[in-house]
Amino acid sequence: MLKTMKAPGMYIQGYNVIDEFATHVTRLGKRPFIIGGKTALSRVEKRMLPGINIYDLDCNFTAFTGRGTKKDALDLASRALSHSADIIVGVGGGLAIDTAKAVSHRTDLPLIIIPTVASTDAPCSSVALLYTWDHIIDEIVQLKRNPDIVIVDTRIIAEAPVRFFVAGMGDALSTWFEANTCEKTGAKNLTNARPTLAGNAIARLTYDTIMQYGESAKMAVELKTVTPAVEMVIEANCYLSSIGFENCGLGAAHSFGIGVGSLKGTEDCLHGELVSFGVIANLLIENYPFDEIEKVLRFCIAVGLPVTLKELGVDDPSRENIQYAGKACFGPGSNLKNLSFDVTEELAADIILATDALGRKYKDIDR
Repeated sequence: MLKTMKAPGMYIQGYNVIDEFATHVTRLGKRPFIIGGKTALSRVEKRMLPGINIYDLDCNFTAFTGRGTKKDALDLASRALSHSADIIVGVGGGLAIDTAKAVSHRTDLPLIIIPTVASTDAPCSSVALLYTWDHIIDEIVQLKRNPDIVIVDTRIIAEAPVRFFVAGMGDALSTWFEANTCEKTGAKNLTNARPTLAGNAIARLTYDTIMQYGESAKMAVELKTVTPAVEMVIEANCYLSSIGFENCGLGAAHSFGIGVGSLKGTEDCLHGELVSFGVIANLLIENYPFDEIEKVLRFCIAVGLPVTLKELGVDDPSRENIQYAGKACFGPGSNLKNLSFDVTEELAADIILATDALGRKYKDIDR
């Protein structure tokens, strides 16, 4: 039986570690091409500059469109080569990170990732999503390797809007349940192999960490402070969840997130917000014990993760509209095939409606 375990070359997390950026870059080269959104770059550039000057690095800071399209990746790859770059650096959230990954893949250059929010598990994985201009998945890029270095400054993460931090917990919540699906059905991970014991243990640790420390960590981030709970949840969001999903496989939660994300009104939703709704759908479609479903529901409500269609911006819960979402659950990025039974578009739509009804009930209970 073939088993695989993938991870970034080095994961660095701590308060003010961005100040050590240049020290880590010099392990790989001297001419970094640094990609990010304008806001993300403005948050890190000044703090990078002292080290850049000390080590005499020739850096090119380049803002991207914020859309994460194939065209973005191709244009930036061309600009990186024009700079004679020897390292690609991605700074920001999921779109910036995935764009930098795609540029690294196309230029075959080493990759450093610096997340400025802990909103997804993208920083450590070797997978990148590219989108159309209207934010539909266009291409799933499988990199040759995981990022060489990931630098996570907990101060920067805690200073970002708390919504991103919470969305990261929503994404991380799916890791164990989807890994559990693949373990039970024998589905392959993202390298077409079976997970190691370590991979499954990390997936479970992701869930346990989020559930135990998520609520107190959120309260600390609301104050823009870094506590031990914040440190643990950041690691779960950025590292554990990434290692867990890539090495164990995916299932229903992300597929339902894709489906619901196709509906009008969800355009401004963050990835983890869609996935958190998908987690409840995942538990329903696989018929988990109700006390487990209730536990996750109450946690999501406590930290502010959406559990209803209305919270996601969907104003039309008609059967016809939800049928469209049920069909979209089978679009690019879907992993419903990893379940132990066949899922139809009608069943997917039924589960979305049931998830919304359950979420609305518990929102009323907790008022």
